[in-house]
Amino acid sequence: MEVMNDDLATLQARIDRTNELLTRMLAEVAKTPSTHAIFVDAGYLYAATGRLVAGTEDRRAFDLDAEGLIEALIDKARQIFADSRLLRVYWYDGARRRIHTAEQQTIAELPDVKVRLGNLNANNQQKGVDSLIRTDLESLARHRAISDAALLGGDEDLVSAVEAAQGYGARVHLWGIEAPEGRNQAEPLLWEVDSQRTLDLEFFKPYVSRRAAPAYDAGATRPTRENVRFVGAQIAAKWLSARGREALVELLPGHPYLPGSVDQDLLVEAETLLQYSLRGQADLRRALREGFWEHLRTLY
Repeated sequence: MEVMNDDLATLQARIDRTNELLTRMLAEVAKTPSTHAIFVDAGYLYAATGRLVAGTEDRRAFDLDAEGLIEALIDKARQIFADSRLLRVYWYDGARRRIHTAEQQTIAELPDVKVRLGNLNANNQQKGVDSLIRTDLESLARHRAISDAALLGGDEDLVSAVEAAQGYGARVHLWGIEAPEGRNQAEPLLWEVDSQRTLDLEFFKPYVSRRAAPAYDAGATRPTRENVRFVGAQIAAKWLSARGREALVELLPGHPYLPGSVDQDLLVEAETLLQYSLRGQADLRRALREGFWEHLRTLY
């Protein structure tokens, strides 16, 4: 009987010790502030804010004060997650060969900001950005580094990222950008998140400004077709050097047509080099494309 009583006493002591440890642990958890992070799909941000404020999705047509906008997003999160601390802002964008542009480098140097780069294909489409978002969301949620995630994006491919983070207990809050008409976020994404919020025109107006169109001398001499073809070849050489053979392989099946984004880049750069507007000059624009293609096709 005494042996049994000793065993019971030992067991009770262990239970009391365990309860004491649990109480102390819960007290520490209660003192630990919750943590949030902001995840920005820059492709969605530029397209939606450009359309909303500047009337165009073309990044070359407007300037974005990224530093000011990031500060505004941090302030917005501070208001929403009043009892939480910011881990950092994750900024996801695309770049040729994943090499930072000057603008992306400036953003990367901002405090509390981490830039993640996917790739850009020949059509200026982002590749790999959604998977980067998923990896970060899932990893941070799994390691309990965040309790809440503010996700600024609209692509349906982000649904799996939301599900992964939620599976580890994090709450995901979708932030959207007001659309002039219709909707710029996928419905399956809206259904999956824990909350939704739309940021309006007044929120973004201070940070987006449309660039002035370049002015060309109306009396400038019209370039010859041969001059324009030569400029097209020059730009093709520069294009190939910057993007590499992989981008060319994606481009070649479309010959003699160019993707809209590449064609627009070609036109803008040619006008800068020629100091002459090619708008409305169908024959010169054809010569420009011919020169571009001829240079690429002589190499491959």
